Amino acid sequence: MHDPSTIEKGGGTFQGIKLLLCENPLPPIEAAIDAAVDEVPRSNYYTEPLSKPLRTLLAEKLDVPEENLHVNAGSELILRQLFDRFGKHVHLLTPTYPLFPEIAERYTETRLRPEDDFRYDLGRLEVPDGTTLAVIVNPNNPNGGTFDMARLPALLEGHPDTRFLVDEAFIDVAGESVVDLVPRHRNLLVTRTLSKAHSLAGFRVGYGVFPKSVAAEFDRRNDAYPLTRPSQAAAVATLRHEETIRDRIDRLRAWREEFATEIEALGARTFPSETYFFLADFAPHDASEIASEIRERDIYVKPLDDARLGSGFMRLTTARPAENRQVLSALEELL
Repeated sequence: MHDPSTIEKGGGTFQGIKLLLCENPLPPIEAAIDAAVDEVPRSNYYTEPLSKPLRTLLAEKLDVPEENLHVNAGSELILRQLFDRFGKHVHLLTPTYPLFPEIAERYTETRLRPEDDFRYDLGRLEVPDGTTLAVIVNPNNPNGGTFDMARLPALLEGHPDTRFLVDEAFIDVAGESVVDLVPRHRNLLVTRTLSKAHSLAGFRVGYGVFPKSVAAEFDRRNDAYPLTRPSQAAAVATLRHEETIRDRIDRLRAWREEFATEIEALGARTFPSETYFFLADFAPHDASEIASEIRERDIYVKPLDDARLGSGFMRLTTARPAENRQVLSALEELL
């Protein structure tokens, strides 16, 4: 029997159908695997300081100065450090990535509403006085919808003493990136990862696009060699095959659409998503009870446990079609 807290953080050797962490069900591309394997015999040597080859490639692809980039072992580490550094008073658009309410020293919130399909016009956002860090997750987690980021420059200029963090974990799946704004705005921070669209979660590759002073500070405070040699090699190889990644994203989104349609056929309400995960409301059923029941079949799903939304809400990530059918079969017996 697996400890649920361990499963929630990745599960280690767990081999069931795990839809908890928005993991990409497709493995790394072959070029990434080959590049990582080639580096293993050289793992007695450190990488280049500050992951120089990866930073250079990212700067080229994002068209931002290399000095604006900070690379580290997974975006969660970077996010935790950003909250430690700037998160004295955080403002969140909720429901959001569950890590943020956990690590914020203090937070206020703007609620996204199911009756609006969790859509929200950022032009309406009111940032409370004293906010040190306002957080926008785009595409948003847990619902998978995107924000119109055209409103962001006005927010940056209207709140010069507030830093705005835009977490773009799924931006390679959907949405409009704002990394190009960072060099022009001293209060904009953008975090990204290769864990999701690029299938490199186990390699732990994350990065931030920050004002130069912040990037330099984080470089000084962190390990000079943040990635293993295989991780860096896999990241570089993957970024050189973006056309393959885009084809895989199209496949994932098609699987998600089919999966959501089948979930609705079971009587649940689903909400619009542009990613490979989505929200479903199983009311009047309790999502936590559903999750507990299908866990007995080694199927792990994510109930939201948000009392203000209701007990029926669950985030579902698409697996491969055959696994989706197993999930649907298990749910059909319960509902």
